[in-house]
Amino acid sequence: MKIALIGYGKMGKTIEKIAIARGHEIVARIDKDNQEDFDSAEFRSADVAIEFSMPQSAMDNFRKAFAAGVKVVSGTTGWLENMPEVKEACKNGNTLFYSSNYSLGVNIFFAVNKYLAKIMEEFDNYDVRMEETHHIHKLDAPSGTAITLAEGIIENISRKESWVEGVEPKDKELGITSFRRDEVPGIHTIIYESDVDTITITHDAKSRAGFALGAVIAAEFTKDKTGFLTMQDMLKF
Repeated sequence: MKIALIGYGKMGKTIEKIAIARGHEIVARIDKDNQEDFDSAEFRSADVAIEFSMPQSAMDNFRKAFAAGVKVVSGTTGWLENMPEVKEACKNGNTLFYSSNYSLGVNIFFAVNKYLAKIMEEFDNYDVRMEETHHIHKLDAPSGTAITLAEGIIENISRKESWVEGVEPKDKELGITSFRRDEVPGIHTIIYESDVDTITITHDAKSRAGFALGAVIAAEFTKDKTGFLTMQDMLKF
């Protein structure tokens, strides 16, 4: 499979190594200094582009890839206010696979989080809050993974209607605290607390490799698909 990389930082380089090891060819590497390569024959030849960039660049990257007829697998977060435009574009022949986190372990964690929230709906003596920690280079807060986890809680616990980050939560708000420290790949913790005990679940990523492998597997899945895709399409649990 021919893969283009959009964003060639640490994640892009890790994806490149894994993709090559799995027998794929990297036909283009686009970063902030060579945006003209979106118009190149090499980029247009890609079966799929894997996009890990910055929140402010994501939508422009999607538009340019769609204009070139290239499918996109994106792990960039912080652009979700533009989701309606992306889904509309995907109704018109374009393809985007989006996940806030490509780690298999994190997606298992998403499922566990929803299951636990369904149980805790019956126990209103427990309040729930979240903490997330990432490396100092991450610009958005809370992380896209934290937002996905928060949505999973809000969907299943009626006493929570929205989430807030960095401020004291009000009634029916789910509080998220974000930390930026060193080179931490990602730690997400859900905390249920009552007067008598605390229930905690945590996912702690050891490296970027799990995210990169998941993105390459998603690209393999996306090659022959069209429309707007998520991990729920690829992972049946």
